[in-house]
Amino acid sequence: MAAPKLVGLSGSLRAASTNTKLLAEAARLFGEDADYTLLDLEFPLYDGDDEAANGVPAKVTQAAQRIAGADAVIISTPEYNKGPSGVLKNALDWISRTGEKPWADKPVAVMSAASGRAGGERAQMVLRAFMVPFRPRILQGPEIHLAGSSDAFDDNDRLKGETYIKELGELMTHLRAEAGF
Repeated sequence: MAAPKLVGLSGSLRAASTNTKLLAEAARLFGEDADYTLLDLEFPLYDGDDEAANGVPAKVTQAAQRIAGADAVIISTPEYNKGPSGVLKNALDWISRTGEKPWADKPVAVMSAASGRAGGERAQMVLRAFMVPFRPRILQGPEIHLAGSSDAFDDNDRLKGETYIKELGELMTHLRAEAGF
């Protein structure tokens, strides 16, 4: 059997993003055999006039193709003003413009990492609502809301805290099963 293809989307572009670190830990727990790709979401701001004049950027089309070709997708978002980041919303908007339906029936796990004590819970709820029109199979749990995320990783960027590791591992086990592995 071929290695499972896993794609990650981080709602943060920061170099030391805890959401990107959380995705890396999720990919590790998904399985060492996984072919994991973190998508680069540095897309231009969506503008219908720009799209009409220039079409969908190649970078967006490539991201949509990666999602379509994946066996499973993981998304992690920070919480900004009680919602997902603009980076993530912009990426979802652009990907929806490709004319493809890369999310349709795709197993997806969502999670969040934030500095606050709720760990991005509201952002994750809003993200789930954003995904409804795309019709993926979003796993319902266990829910991963990584609170105090700046202190949640060790010096090797490995997740600390037995409860978080156990729940993230359980979520990845469920995602792997949904993807047929």
